[in-house]
Amino acid sequence: QVQLVESGGGLVQTGESLRLSCAASGRAFSSYTMGWFRQAPGKEREFVATISAFVWSGDRVDYAESVRGRFTISRDNAKNTAYLQMNGLKPDDTAVYYCAAKRGVGVRTQSDEYDYWGQGTQVTVSS
Repeated sequence: QVQLVESGGGLVQTGESLRLSCAASGRAFSSYTMGWFRQAPGKEREFVATISAFVWSGDRVDYAESVRGRFTISRDNAKNTAYLQMNGLKPDDTAVYYCAAKRGVGVRTQSDEYDYWGQGTQVTVSS
């Protein structure tokens, strides 16, 4: 069982940056693939970024095209925490951001592949 708690959301202006954190409880965090998703009002939840378990063998990440080059996903297995660094934020990035976990190796871009979810953190980007 894994419990996830997101933090770091807030209100920023266009072009600014935020770093989201996802703290995981439980053991063997390094064995979980982590993902970030977001949901804007009136829209479906969408994939943002994912980082595979056991990434010390080489970076294994994937991004949605809409954030590629602006967002960076990372993890610190010693701290049981995943991060989403968001640069160059745009109003279209406004959403509730969720982190998710799935045990096993391999990047995963579909929400139904994940077993555990956090409660979400609000990100609002003003124009």
